[in-house]
Amino acid sequence: MKTFISLLLVTTVLLFASDAFAKEVKPSIEKSVGIALGSGGAAGLAHIAMLQVFDDLQIIPDRIAGTSIGAVIGALYAAGLNAAEIHEIFAKFGGSELDALSELVQTDQGLELDKMLLVDFGQGGLLDPDGFLDYLAGKIEARTFEDLVIPLEVVATDYSTGHSIVLKQGDLFSAVKASMAVPGLFPPVQIGKQLLIDGGTSNPLPVDLLVQRHDLTVAVDVTGSREGRIDTQRDWLEMFFNTFEIMQQSIIAVRKENNQPEIYIKPDIRNVRLLHFNRIANIMQQAAPAAKQLRFELIKQLGLTKNVDGALP
Repeated sequence: MKTFISLLLVTTVLLFASDAFAKEVKPSIEKSVGIALGSGGAAGLAHIAMLQVFDDLQIIPDRIAGTSIGAVIGALYAAGLNAAEIHEIFAKFGGSELDALSELVQTDQGLELDKMLLVDFGQGGLLDPDGFLDYLAGKIEARTFEDLVIPLEVVATDYSTGHSIVLKQGDLFSAVKASMAVPGLFPPVQIGKQLLIDGGTSNPLPVDLLVQRHDLTVAVDVTGSREGRIDTQRDWLEMFFNTFEIMQQSIIAVRKENNQPEIYIKPDIRNVRLLHFNRIANIMQQAAPAAKQLRFELIKQLGLTKNVDGALP
């Protein structure tokens, strides 16, 4: 009997100690956190490296706002996939027969349209992205915004007015398709009475959707770095991509003046064109310093003292 009581006491003590240790190690987040994932084409795969930091620190965002590639990555994450799973999806996508986007820029010399799976000249764009979106949809169960684990807001642009449109209910992939409808490349998307195009044309980094609603806003700008860049290519596709990037960077600079996020992260991504989705390894490598910066800022802003392994950050 005494042995049984002793064992019971020891077990109880160990359980309390284990619980106390878990509470000490696991971050206690008292602030609400919103994360804005910006537009930037394939360079936006850097978003995966930033979300990995959230996973490592066991921080679940209270809301995600995404534009274009930010909407794509944001939808997958909001549906319950972690950063590693999203990375795996795109790593496989880059080398598979479903690589419709990367096939567009198979070499640095330009288009090879004869190798495209989905070519569409009649709907206002060169390519129909349905194959790409179907591939992604097969990786998650969510089909509507209401199915998501984390609230998500997707930004598109009304083609008639030029105004930003925030999509946050109803069909998920129609919204994502609209948000990534780069003019001339992908066709516009009809949702209700509105004809929608890429959200990057009006709000490439949707910080404004979060700053007044959350204690901490994290903005990830993936428009790439132009500092010290000398563009030697002068083909029409390169000029189009670079002009689109310059436009987005200008819009972000103006919008940031009125909507300052607590944490602003801009990965230094170079030599990645809009559709270079097959360069995920290189993009993740370039994004590593920014991910380290984000980790430091989150620990500082949220007052975290230990990471998930119990070690000092």
